[in-house]
Amino acid sequence: MHNDSLLFVVFLIFTGAAIFATVALYARQALIVSYIVLGVVLGPSLLGWVTDASLIKGVADIGIMFLLFLLGLNMHPQKLFRLLGSTTRVTGLSSLVFGAVGVLAGFMLGYTAIEAFVVGGGLMFSSTIVGLKLLPTTVLHHRHTGEIMISILLMQDVIAILLMLLLQAGSGEHMLINIGRLALALIGIGILAYVLERCVLVPLIARFDVIQEYIFLLAIGWCLGLAELAVWLGLSREIGAFIAGVVLAESAISLFIAESLKPLRDFFLIIFFFTLGAGLDVKMLADVLIPAAVLALILLLLKPRIFRSLLVHAGEKAPRAKEIGVRLGQNSEFALLIAVLALNMGVIRDQVAYLLELCTIFTMMASMYLIVARYPTPIAIRNDLRRN
Repeated sequence: MHNDSLLFVVFLIFTGAAIFATVALYARQALIVSYIVLGVVLGPSLLGWVTDASLIKGVADIGIMFLLFLLGLNMHPQKLFRLLGSTTRVTGLSSLVFGAVGVLAGFMLGYTAIEAFVVGGGLMFSSTIVGLKLLPTTVLHHRHTGEIMISILLMQDVIAILLMLLLQAGSGEHMLINIGRLALALIGIGILAYVLERCVLVPLIARFDVIQEYIFLLAIGWCLGLAELAVWLGLSREIGAFIAGVVLAESAISLFIAESLKPLRDFFLIIFFFTLGAGLDVKMLADVLIPAAVLALILLLLKPRIFRSLLVHAGEKAPRAKEIGVRLGQNSEFALLIAVLALNMGVIRDQVAYLLELCTIFTMMASMYLIVARYPTPIAIRNDLRRN
């Protein structure tokens, strides 16, 4: 099939995603993984029903912008600062350990220094999507476990954003100049966003907050507007969307905006992960299959133990520390973003990007199964473990 019209591709994506997601749920796997596998199956490497993955890449990138916008909306400054004391050390030390493992693995595989550091950066974080989607709402909002996980994941998200910013600066003799320029742009867009939020957004929201459709449109316009402004200033759209969310986080209506945008975010994220899978070369994946599997196994064994040890040392009870460690035991979707960004900027080879992507998929699959089998989740097969 070579009918690559956008409508036909969207039909294939969502019909196929519904089928693959059903299989994934029965197998207790992350839905994200099913979307990537669907892309591989329908993409040029196998069936070839979608031969031009770039056809929908622009649409897929919107999903990432909304993801980072919603992450920013959840980053309430006062709550974050209250939680930072207990998790800063845990997040910082764990990120350094996992990053060092990635750098060492990169050098052992014969990668260049910058490629090894990109691998290290990609392994530093746990999945916000998997972590929060498998955490019951009652735990997320009312229990200490949820608060710890949110603070760790949000701090990891901030570090990931900084790494993406560093990647944009590039390397070479102009690197410091580029970092300075991007830092000034980041400060500038942050100040401008704050002023616009106080002087324009807050009055508009206060005046028309009863009209939900208007608030929905205003939030989308705000997110996309800051994203485009970020590009104009030399930053990425993802960073602009993240800033848009952080600035709005203190607004009383941020929770409504976050909830109303989740379906839209999920729509575009499905397309993003499908596009990621469709762009993978199965032959190239075979070359990194064993290294990715070994690296994934190391992370699956190491991450829960490191988190447990650090949390116990920080004063948490051992059972809770163990559960949090298991829930944070996978690699992050930010590894996929870092791999794609580094590949597009030409600082890593396809092989390195595929290693990160395959390792992330493996850890998500295994971690998802462990969490669903052992702890309360909204999609647990056992009735005694199912919590909404």
